[in-house]
Amino acid sequence: MTLASSPPQRVVIIGAGHAGGSVAAQLRQDGFAGAITLIGEEPVVPYQRPPLSKAWLAGTSSLDHVILRPQEWYHDNDVDLRLDTCVAAIDRVAKRVTLHDGEAVGYDALVIATGARPRVLGLPGEDLAGVLSLRSLADAEALKAAMVPGKTIVLIGAGYIGLEVAATARKAGLKTIIVEREMRSAARVASETMSNFLERYHGDHGVEFIFNAAAKGFSGSGSVSAVELADGRVLDCDLVLVGAGVVPNDELAREAGLECSNGVNVDGEARTSDPAIFAVGDVSFRPLELYNTNFRLESVPNALEQARCVAHVLTGKPPHAPEVPWFWSDQYDLKIQLAGLPLDATSQLVRGDPATGKFAVFHLQGNVVRAVEAVNAPPEFMFGRKLIAAGTRVDLERLGDTSQSMKDVVL
Repeated sequence: MTLASSPPQRVVIIGAGHAGGSVAAQLRQDGFAGAITLIGEEPVVPYQRPPLSKAWLAGTSSLDHVILRPQEWYHDNDVDLRLDTCVAAIDRVAKRVTLHDGEAVGYDALVIATGARPRVLGLPGEDLAGVLSLRSLADAEALKAAMVPGKTIVLIGAGYIGLEVAATARKAGLKTIIVEREMRSAARVASETMSNFLERYHGDHGVEFIFNAAAKGFSGSGSVSAVELADGRVLDCDLVLVGAGVVPNDELAREAGLECSNGVNVDGEARTSDPAIFAVGDVSFRPLELYNTNFRLESVPNALEQARCVAHVLTGKPPHAPEVPWFWSDQYDLKIQLAGLPLDATSQLVRGDPATGKFAVFHLQGNVVRAVEAVNAPPEFMFGRKLIAAGTRVDLERLGDTSQSMKDVVL
């Protein structure tokens, strides 16, 4: 499907995060000469979010390190960057978006890159000072200012963001407690082998885990001083970070009548149910051809892939080939790299020894690799991605033998 017989002259991008900023840059790189308007609610140019839970909190990163491109790039490349600006509505018939101040901006092609926001628990005391979330640069600044050595932080949720913040908090000298509903850490996305390893590693660094537990509320006089658990326990603290996942910012799309489920439904070209509108990044619910399913991916590689895809469509370039989803996490001296999704895996194989801090967990369907979790094991991650993409059969005995090169595991 194409937008029209002639290429679009006006592209409007709602959302100036990693995905939206990358669409604008990729369009110019691919030779798009029309008008580009990039609208973002935050007062800062598009930036990377992954460092917010790591280097930014640790004070080892600055704004120059996290922004995707300097302010002047947008001027030099004729991108109309509207910061600190909210979109109120999308008019699909008139092909225009209305800003909160009433201004209307017309488009030939619209890209929704509104991302996601932290899930609100709706618990008593959640509005107390010191009960924080982490999604934006402003959130990260507030959290960094509150992370004073000697204080106690309670993290609600043992996902990868919570674990990253826990590692940073311990390095900064805070007592760190993680409260998790599930029986293990990162249960939604990690194997039991990976969870067990992470819990031991964090435990060795002084992190306390409380599993099978849920927060009932937060108490304090003006600012938080305790977390109350559903089982009656009370955890004294100075600071709380709620990391209970995110929800897609798909309200504009829903109000405009676009098809949505867990985010904005798109096809393989990132196109929504309206052929003139695309959705990319954390807000999009996209097909994953390798797994014959649809999924909402929360990752930088996904944002970049979809940005390239949209730019190729709008500039008439050949379709962008689907990529293997991948993710990463840095905790202490651990480089954790994940490729693929274990959606249809039927078995697991561990290569290496978790006790050494260098290993990989391969998720398999028969003798075909469908996903890999690698800890300080770049060859397993990189070659694993290739195996997943190609659907290549492997020799399981060789795969489990670290004396065998990854190149030698292919049948």
